[in-house]
Amino acid sequence: MTTLSTLLDVAARLASDFTTTLRRLSPARRRLLLGSAMLAAAIALPGAPAVAQHWDNARWQGAWGTAPAGPPPDAGLQTFTNQTVRLIVRPSMGGNRVRIRLSNEMGTAPLTVGAAAIGLRASGSDLAPGTTRALTFGGRAGVTLAPGTPALSDPVDLNLAPLADVAVSLYLPGLMPATTLHGTALQTGYVSTAGDYSNATALQVERTITQWPFLTALDVDAGGAAIVALGDSITDGTRSTVDANSRWTDVLARRLQTTREARAASPPRPSVVNRGISGNRLLGANSANLLAGRSALERFDRDVLATSGARHLVVLIGINDIGNSSASNPVTAEDLIAGYRQLIARARAARIAIIGATLLPFEGAAYYSVEKEALRQAVNAWIRSGDEFDAVIDFDRATRDPARPSRLLPAYDSGDHLHPGDLGYQAMGNAVPLELFRTAAGVTAPPR
Repeated sequence: MTTLSTLLDVAARLASDFTTTLRRLSPARRRLLLGSAMLAAAIALPGAPAVAQHWDNARWQGAWGTAPAGPPPDAGLQTFTNQTVRLIVRPSMGGNRVRIRLSNEMGTAPLTVGAAAIGLRASGSDLAPGTTRALTFGGRAGVTLAPGTPALSDPVDLNLAPLADVAVSLYLPGLMPATTLHGTALQTGYVSTAGDYSNATALQVERTITQWPFLTALDVDAGGAAIVALGDSITDGTRSTVDANSRWTDVLARRLQTTREARAASPPRPSVVNRGISGNRLLGANSANLLAGRSALERFDRDVLATSGARHLVVLIGINDIGNSSASNPVTAEDLIAGYRQLIARARAARIAIIGATLLPFEGAAYYSVEKEALRQAVNAWIRSGDEFDAVIDFDRATRDPARPSRLLPAYDSGDHLHPGDLGYQAMGNAVPLELFRTAAGVTAPPR
């Protein structure tokens, strides 16, 4: 007590002296002295303790994803009014906790989701009993996304096996146009009659769709590396069988889960996230077809860097730039190479290994010409021998007709001479060397 009394007495005398001094100063000097004293006190006093935060310690890994685009033309615009949309996806990796990402990035009006849920699909639009989990957003049952924005759900516990069919249900209480969507889902989705069926095991189905509106990602807490496939319709799986999961990325995902080499690897194994968009280009967007999405250069940050756990990038894009090249607006090999170099630089800045894939043959396609074939050959020669990508996948060699290398092998051709069919996509998925993804063995090789 003696020490405390002494300190208080000293403090009182100092305060009296300080007040007397202040009275003798001009107003300007008085303000300066007070400000200096307050700053010194702020620096000297210990900081207030930080408010405890709830940190999510899960190591998130992208297990499924798609790339949003739009809006579609008025004639093809889907609208929902007081309905539940149930979307089916197949994650390439399992886990015990999940979360989803929604998007209103192409919308011009707010998107309101009144309720959302996730569960395992039994068959059709029905859920496996006991697997439904209500989703929240910042602790709330619903969420409103402003135009141009995405939203990430809160995590929920769900025991999810790799390659299981998952249903994401979104209740849309008002009139909601699907201005942000992935147009080539190649997967049947379900739209209910009026009402909130988000947590219902059985859905009262009004119609089906083959698009993914608003949903762009599903993450799991597996803690492994994600392989992002950035591309156009050939990565999107155009002309493969609907509901068959026959894209080349699906084939790769199954190999990573089931082959002897992958089974021998230490978990967690890599997942595969498909960010292909039909009609997409490397260098510029197609203003006449907004469903073709923004260019790969423009959407790179959203579709690659924002993918949870992205550690590998496979780039298969450029054939639409070549095919749509014209005398009035020509695309050169130098233009495409400059675009690839930008992707390489941006991937390496994020310590993502980037793998270049050669462009497939397209003789016989609607936009083919001899000059454009020469441009494709020049680009492929640079990809193979330029030694600028961290590795190369030779999809051209895997799919071409040996007797006529400018064409797809007939057994692999879907019929339009541009897109593979199911067998062609299988050949592509089988042509990917699994050793490129060394995280499958628990070792990550940093980019060069």
